[in-house]
Amino acid sequence: MLTISTVGGETAKAFLPNPLPPSPALAVDSALRDKLDAALLALGRLDSVTTLLPDTHLFLYMYVRKEAVLSSQIEGTQSSLFDLLLFEADELPGVPLDDVTEVSSYVAALEHGLARIRDGFPLSNRLIREIHGILVAKGRGAEKQPSEFRRSQNWIGGQRPGDAAFVPPPPEYLAECMGSLERWIHDRPERTPPVVKAALSHVQFETIHPFLDGNGRVGRLLVTLLLCSEGVLREPLLYVSLFFKQHRAEYYSLLDRVRREGDWEEWLGFFAQGVRESAKGAVTTAQRLVERAREDAERIRGIKRIAGSALRVHHALQQRPLASATLLARLSGVSIPAVNSALVALGEVGIVSEVTGRKRNRLFSYAEYLRILSEGTEPLR
Repeated sequence: MLTISTVGGETAKAFLPNPLPPSPALAVDSALRDKLDAALLALGRLDSVTTLLPDTHLFLYMYVRKEAVLSSQIEGTQSSLFDLLLFEADELPGVPLDDVTEVSSYVAALEHGLARIRDGFPLSNRLIREIHGILVAKGRGAEKQPSEFRRSQNWIGGQRPGDAAFVPPPPEYLAECMGSLERWIHDRPERTPPVVKAALSHVQFETIHPFLDGNGRVGRLLVTLLLCSEGVLREPLLYVSLFFKQHRAEYYSLLDRVRREGDWEEWLGFFAQGVRESAKGAVTTAQRLVERAREDAERIRGIKRIAGSALRVHHALQQRPLASATLLARLSGVSIPAVNSALVALGEVGIVSEVTGRKRNRLFSYAEYLRILSEGTEPLR
């Protein structure tokens, strides 16, 4: 429903969402049911991949960063996955520093949320505020009340609330709105299937827009955290932001249709399709990475003289496909001279390339492996 918000003497119509679940109740026909079932099946297959991978952590490190890059790109950052890895290696990326700082903060926020959930802390407003605090503590959002629900009116589009595309609830309603959302996430008044819960929670959070900055990123983080907290995924291997990025106009249009027309079913179908495609894509990517690593390991075994140390360096490169010799030595347990010899050999067979052009403080890229991981993470223009 609509309510009046006054900002600087100007009145505007603000949207006050009804508590979940939707009323009237969701009309889940056979077509929508099929989409939801397909999404849950794809999530199950993705989750089972964690038991089949030779080392889940090799994929987890990069998948979390891929989701961080994609979610931040939806908000307009120009940072790529390669830029983020450069930043984490203490190299200046080729984009504004604030952009890559925001992506790095997303990684930290997601990892914090997952650690808290694994320790038994509930997905709650307190945890959401903690995550927000980490997300905007650095970069452009540092002065936008980290960890605090807003105390002033915000809006989306336009120069002021009066000409905005959308005006979220006034700040005096936030406690009530977020309290209702928290209760619903905790299955009050009713138990809700995880995919439906993630889909509806995302829209409700984006509609409430409880922070002055970072709402879109926190709302997408909420999807991953909810699926993990519900036990649907053991690890955050889903990067659903790729689907949202690829269908950005439809994504925003459907969020708006829920608010204007109450069309939850259309959004739910879109979300289920996104989860299904994202889960299938993550499985395919994992399979391609495993095959790539297997083929390269076979080539490395042909380097008779240093095959043992080269294989250990190769394994470390699967976790950090952009790394220094010092980092690779630490990850592999191989001495730095042996790592350097291995890198020369890996370069000669076309597996590794040096990316800085320097003679000191060099960085090495597992180029083909990183190319597969980076698919879809090119910045929006």
